[in-house]
Amino acid sequence: MKLESIHIKNFRAFRDASMEDIPNFCVIVGANGSGKSTLFQLFGFLRDAMKDNVSVALAKLGGGRGFREVRSRNSEGPIEIELKFRESPRKPLITYELAINEDNKGTYVEREILKYRRGSKGQPWQFLNFSRGTGFAVVNEYDEVKSVEELKRDEQSLKAPNILAIKGLSQFEKYPAVRMLGDLVENWHISDFHISEARNENTAGYAEHLAPIGNNLPLVTQFLYQNYREVFDDILSSFPNRVPGITAVEAKETEEGKVLLRFQDSSFKEPFLSPFVSDGTIKMFAYLVLLNDPKPHQLLCVEEPENQLYPKLLAELAEEFRAYAKKGTQVFVSTHSPDFLDAAELDEVFLLVKEKGYTTISRANDIEPVKNAMMNHRSKMGLLWQEGYFSNVDP
Repeated sequence: MKLESIHIKNFRAFRDASMEDIPNFCVIVGANGSGKSTLFQLFGFLRDAMKDNVSVALAKLGGGRGFREVRSRNSEGPIEIELKFRESPRKPLITYELAINEDNKGTYVEREILKYRRGSKGQPWQFLNFSRGTGFAVVNEYDEVKSVEELKRDEQSLKAPNILAIKGLSQFEKYPAVRMLGDLVENWHISDFHISEARNENTAGYAEHLAPIGNNLPLVTQFLYQNYREVFDDILSSFPNRVPGITAVEAKETEEGKVLLRFQDSSFKEPFLSPFVSDGTIKMFAYLVLLNDPKPHQLLCVEEPENQLYPKLLAELAEEFRAYAKKGTQVFVSTHSPDFLDAAELDEVFLLVKEKGYTTISRANDIEPVKNAMMNHRSKMGLLWQEGYFSNVDP
């Protein structure tokens, strides 16, 4: 499932902004405060709203003030999010529209629509339409319906107006179109990696996927070693190229029922425990674990991966992200590093510029001097960034 475009209104710095023609690997650049983190917060908000409800998700994002803090300053009307995506290139274009508002009774879903476009002409067919907790969902398989008259609508009421319909209805097999979108959003991974958390020992247990903050890294390492030995061996074989001297990594279970990471340096007989290796070593190993997940996330967001890493490693890391995206997923990475940006292609880069309090989004491919320098002079994107080719975007 691939996101093709995003339209955002009244969501923090994005009073009215769009991203079009989004590639599988997308690199976001912008000055501090331009909205890079906010873009990733949008994905996290939708995932949290799926897990709980829009009120809880807004409170988490807005520091307890909820809707009033998240809605763009000096704006009126609802927070609006529109996502357009396809299951595959030949499948219909799917549009998901969400509008969230607030009144004296609290936050509510003003509009939630899921619609499919059948061909290039005519109006899209609505497979879900809800407002304030009531509406309908279609029970047909979306690709089996030949005419709008064949749509079988099932009227439903949610138990509260602040619950997403895709949260409640995606649990049922009878709503295939809704279930597909729900599965997509639940599978998003927004990385908020903390090296201090990744160093911690874990209580013996089970974990298949790296947690957003990385605090279960020992358990996931153990899982890969025990269940996907070839994947684990591939990680180890590539690791010395990123961190010279490290020849082995293991998740060691202690007599006290704890699992901790040990790193073997070829210069020493005894391995080092994770609290005693460098930040860059921990972070690079965690990224390799994340990017070699046997069951990749449908969408992966990583903010400023260059922190704590040696600049010469960033081109290889960018290639790792691109390879992950080629597995049929989508990767968004924000960066302040010209070295990382040097590894990006022209159509992979988006620029965020904040003017008069609000952020706009543009494509590097639409800036003629950048396009000319890349195509005709084989310049690198990071160098162009440093030389001021990106107006109002300071590295």
